[in-house]
Amino acid sequence: MAYNFHPDAKQELDDAVAYYDNISRDMGDAFIAEVERTLNRIEQFPQAWTQLSKNTRRCRIASFPYGIIYAMREQQILIVAVMHLQRQPNYWTNRI
Repeated sequence: MAYNFHPDAKQELDDAVAYYDNISRDMGDAFIAEVERTLNRIEQFPQAWTQLSKNTRRCRIASFPYGIIYAMREQQILIVAVMHLQRQPNYWTNRI
């Protein structure tokens, strides 16, 4: 199942990568690698992760305090948020 990013989720990803790149290029690369692994897991097993609402789920990103919030559509996964887990928990709800 393919995935697409909500524009705000894409911006969150870009901001997080920039933050980690600013600390260390290796850390930014490690973050991107973990995001890619997480997206692959979501694609393979879209029903496996924590359900947040009727239409959304969250999969945590290993080694970083982030999770990917997504909604399953008929033939697509919509990435709703790349969420820092220690910040406002439901800020993304108006995106679905």
